[in-house]
Amino acid sequence: MTHDSSPTPHIGPLRMVELQPRGDGAFHVLANVQLASAWNVLSDCAIRLLEPGEVLLSKDERNEQLFMVLDGRLNVHLESGEDKPVASLDAGQTVGELSVIDGSPASATVVAATQTRLLVMDRSAFFGLVRASHAFSFNVMLLLAERVRSNNFSLTRAFHLQRQFLEEALTDGLTGLHNRRWLQETLPRIVSRYRRDGKPLSVFMLDVDFFKRINDTYGHSVGDQVLRLVSATIQNTLRPLDLAARYGGEEFAVILPDTKGQGAAIAAERLRDAIEHQCLTLEDARQVRLTVSIGVTEAQGEKDASALIEEADAALYDAKHQGRNRVIVRETA
Repeated sequence: MTHDSSPTPHIGPLRMVELQPRGDGAFHVLANVQLASAWNVLSDCAIRLLEPGEVLLSKDERNEQLFMVLDGRLNVHLESGEDKPVASLDAGQTVGELSVIDGSPASATVVAATQTRLLVMDRSAFFGLVRASHAFSFNVMLLLAERVRSNNFSLTRAFHLQRQFLEEALTDGLTGLHNRRWLQETLPRIVSRYRRDGKPLSVFMLDVDFFKRINDTYGHSVGDQVLRLVSATIQNTLRPLDLAARYGGEEFAVILPDTKGQGAAIAAERLRDAIEHQCLTLEDARQVRLTVSIGVTEAQGEKDASALIEEADAALYDAKHQGRNRVIVRETA
């Protein structure tokens, strides 16, 4: 059997000495408050004892009280109390400041981690102390400012994490290019905008020739190196405004804004040539030569994003069947 080594809280009536600010660095709303002059208000406040695991506040519960920990510890949970606590409150710390000021519901669930004794300050006592003590008002203002800063930091961090997760969700982990999900979400918006503005737009699909043979001959790790080399060549060869994505496997899609089909064919041929002149040298000095086939189409009329991909893919299929290592442009009506 294990025993809690924490000291048993004093259960008797409130003593003035208990309200002295702690020396452990914890912020105390009574710092610099003349307790003798505030004692009439504080001595009338209720004392509440919580057993370990007992809930003080539930999230979204209405609350109009400020609680000060006299002895023990409270845990703060974002949800029901079953999740991992995000903070702990020890002797001298408070919870419920905003609720007692504006009557707002609790924003988290607060549970006793050990046997805990609390000073309970209702709205009448709270505002009575505000009127009686400038130091108390100042301390509460600092505490609320600290909470706001903490919330702003949490919101900023959450925003950056959300953006990071979104970027990761839309990025191919192997090549660093956009992935197919990004293409499916982004291309329809681009097509719609360019159709509305009356500007040219082209797309081409690119496929590494004999990629299965490369994997079978040299292994999948070499296949991954090939995909990274092709991706780097795409990024280094195209214009900054062109957008590339790994469509799947060894197939890539490239969006060329402000580009007619003829210009896209020239860009595709330049890329095809650049890749043909690339050579992947392995650790055993063997060399892997690369070629790609490319199918090009231009957005015209009422073609949507799916139609563009289908046409570019059909042109890529023609390039494969006409001998590979070539660019085929799908003529549009």
